[in-house]
Amino acid sequence: MPLVWHANHLITKRYDFESAHFLPRVPEGHRCKRLHGHGYAIEITLAGVPGEDGLIMDFWDLDKIVQPIIDSVDHRCLNDIAGLENPTAELISGWFWEKIETILDHPEAPYHLHEIKVYETPTCCAILRKA
Repeated sequence: MPLVWHANHLITKRYDFESAHFLPRVPEGHRCKRLHGHGYAIEITLAGVPGEDGLIMDFWDLDKIVQPIIDSVDHRCLNDIAGLENPTAELISGWFWEKIETILDHPEAPYHLHEIKVYETPTCCAILRKA
């Protein structure tokens, strides 16, 4: 007899991309005001109840949603992308959230976007989480 789960489960997939940026709103003399690059990592987390197949969402299906967005920022200057004119890690997470949630947002979906983490470095990240 299969297990029936009534609580939310979380699944997370990590994506990597390389991009340049500068932070136009930091004070003069701040090192991040100059153009520089990062090896970014972003973790996308969905919450939901596993379906009949035992999955919240197949990771391959998540790739079909997220990878085109990753491709749109990879090896680019983030400041040149609409909505990322001031590309802090906090604002990058919000930009990704809007793009992904627009695609995932259907009333019958057994999952929802739960959290996005954007790493500028292996030790520094910004987290946006559903309240």
